[in-house]
Amino acid sequence: MPSPSSNNRQVAPVTWSRRDLLHWSWGAAAMTLGIQPRSTPLAQDWIAIPEGKLLIVRTPKPLNAEPALHRLAESWITPHDSFFVRSHGSVPEVDPATFRLSIEGLVERPLTLTLAELTSRFPQADQTATLTCAGNRRDEFPPPRISGVPWNAGAIGNARWTGIPLRSVLEACGLKSGARHIWFEGADQITDHGQTFPFGGSIPVERALAGNEHTGLALLATHMNDRPLTPSHGAPLRMVVPGFIGARSVKWLNRIIVSDRQSTNHYQADAYKLLTSDTPEAVAAAQPLHEYVLNSVIAVPEDGLRPRDGRLTLRGFALAGGVAGTTLRRVEVSTDDGQSWTPAPIVSPMREFCWSLWQVEVPVGTQARVACVRATDSTGQTQPREIVRNLKGYQYNAWHKVMIDPS
Repeated sequence: MPSPSSNNRQVAPVTWSRRDLLHWSWGAAAMTLGIQPRSTPLAQDWIAIPEGKLLIVRTPKPLNAEPALHRLAESWITPHDSFFVRSHGSVPEVDPATFRLSIEGLVERPLTLTLAELTSRFPQADQTATLTCAGNRRDEFPPPRISGVPWNAGAIGNARWTGIPLRSVLEACGLKSGARHIWFEGADQITDHGQTFPFGGSIPVERALAGNEHTGLALLATHMNDRPLTPSHGAPLRMVVPGFIGARSVKWLNRIIVSDRQSTNHYQADAYKLLTSDTPEAVAAAQPLHEYVLNSVIAVPEDGLRPRDGRLTLRGFALAGGVAGTTLRRVEVSTDDGQSWTPAPIVSPMREFCWSLWQVEVPVGTQARVACVRATDSTGQTQPREIVRNLKGYQYNAWHKVMIDPS
């Protein structure tokens, strides 16, 4: 499998095929005319966006964009140009020279650190981990349409992250008795219902202190795939919490608060929860989402592709649930609506908190109209045929399906 580029390796310029240029021109025209992108990826959905990316724009402001699925099946490490972008507000302008990270709350020794102090005082570590938005695959929920970014299945990516273990910084500050949760706040400012506040969230202190040099460390990340973070990915500093939904990996991190309770930030206290009722009582009672769920996706072929000689090659990715110690047990595909299943071999590394790529060739009968995939992890959990609808469209992990044309 391709490996991430090294620090001194020059990044190859983006090359454009005729098809890419057509995609770009249609997308640019659509955005110029103010045409709202559709959930289904069509030619006019494509647009070249900053930082050398080529993604399908789901919302232009704030920018939320994902790659075409076939790109995600090409490499275990997701390259920068194919890594999804999730934004809740405008990307803040953060000057690395004046940047400060504060650590406060229930600590013996509060700290305020420059970026240089942070990277020179504490040892650095590498972690390969998959990030996925809790709303990934939202557009697969049946009508009526759920509000929120209309993600297809591409709001996910696997990257090599470099930074400072959160545990090291907390140990340097000294946790006081009663410390139970670690709050994170970013430099981005979101305005909602007349109020302006930073994006934020929190994780239990046990999760903040867990992990080791090989896997599971919560990182104050400065680099992604051996390159400094770019603005859309949280430069100059972001959290990366392996196993947790992307919302807990707060970007543009500038404040850490140690507390005896969960963060009161809107995105922890109200937003990222599984709800079937939005009454204040129901919202307050629901627990915030932390670990992502077991999932798998067919990335190749696209809908409507015809098999060759009665056979079809399927490729995709699968992700075990985010609880520590959980791994994939098997991936299976079906072309007869789940009456029979064919094992799909893993063709990439298998590592905790990381997705795995799979590939299989299957015979396709003349009556087949749908191919589907499901995964099972080491806890015994298997993806369901369908899931219960929730108000915010989070954690969709029913069988992923693509249409096939056997004629």
